Amino acid sequence: MLKHTYLCPVRWSDMDVYGVVNNVSHLRLLEEARVDFIWRLGRQDGDAFFAGGSVVVSHEISYIAPLVHQHEPVPIDMWVSGIQAAVVTIECVIRCGQDVVSRATTRMAPYDYASRRPRRLTPQESAFFERYLHSEDEAVANAA
Repeated sequence: MLKHTYLCPVRWSDMDVYGVVNNVSHLRLLEEARVDFIWRLGRQDGDAFFAGGSVVVSHEISYIAPLVHQHEPVPIDMWVSGIQAAVVTIECVIRCGQDVVSRATTRMAPYDYASRRPRRLTPQESAFFERYLHSEDEAVANAA
């Protein structure tokens, strides 16, 4: 199955007083990659998940090594590890060279902002995410 790689710039301002990208900036980098994945790729297929509305349900980040400012963008690999009727689980790995600096899991739910209620995935949304669905074994191999 497919995975999406976003080349994310690390800005000097992303670093904190200790000289590393802090947790808030780290989360922002993951958000940039996730939006690129869903919006840019989804737009090619007509529906982009954001078009119908969505909310982040949870984030989990494991910091493995420090991330610091550099001139070259860092690759953020993303794939889908789970699809339910109303939740999509997206896995992310940030690398610096060959080293993994963090792993993250984000769970998102489709949401109808007009009615202020969760909604189910549309068939188009499910089809989009299914193209990036990896089994747990494949996901572990990708994150290694």
